[in-house]
Amino acid sequence: MKTNIAKRVGRIISGSMHALVDALESSTPEVVMEQAIREIDSAIDEVRQELGLTLASKHLASQRLVQKNSEHENLSDSIQTALAEKREDLAEAAVGRQLDIEAQIPVLEETITDCSERERELESYISALHAKKREMEEELSNFRLTRNTITTDNKNSEQGKVTRSTSVEKKVSDASSTFDRVLSKYTKQKPGTSISAECSTKLAELETLSRSNRIKERLALFKTGERS
Repeated sequence: MKTNIAKRVGRIISGSMHALVDALESSTPEVVMEQAIREIDSAIDEVRQELGLTLASKHLASQRLVQKNSEHENLSDSIQTALAEKREDLAEAAVGRQLDIEAQIPVLEETITDCSERERELESYISALHAKKREMEEELSNFRLTRNTITTDNKNSEQGKVTRSTSVEKKVSDASSTFDRVLSKYTKQKPGTSISAECSTKLAELETLSRSNRIKERLALFKTGERS
């Protein structure tokens, strides 16, 4: 799952023009652009699902770590009590349990660290995909605007036929630089299973808030002259 998500996001972000060139040949560039944007949404859902699982694993490991540390501390008290009562057999059993706990604690700590790193990685994927989607939507809007302008000019002049052909090809070429082989690479893949609507909404709100804060921080740096 981890490798597949990384590859999918990487291909979407890096992009190429092949899908739109093929679409132009079939006279449906706008349809393919819209499909590519829908594929971005599918990829975001898949990453969000993985993020939800990662957060759940981190939470469970954290809870388990707290329990183990508490149990270890309580056992220390029990050992002191057992020794005071001259019950060395009970003290030995408690020490054995402590050793078992001590063997588990590093694994739990490593799990939490791994989950935290994965969480940051997935959040960066989501941010990058949203940025790519905004870029693609802007390109699609520009494509439509150019197409409509050319259509209007075509009605007023026979010369519009030549202008339409040249300008549409140029616009598709420009727009295609921001698109991936989404149509050829991803339409055959099964989209990621969506997480619950409530969880998805909360994650979306968190992404929006995080991006807003980053924008404000960047603006503050520009205002203070700290950013070159």
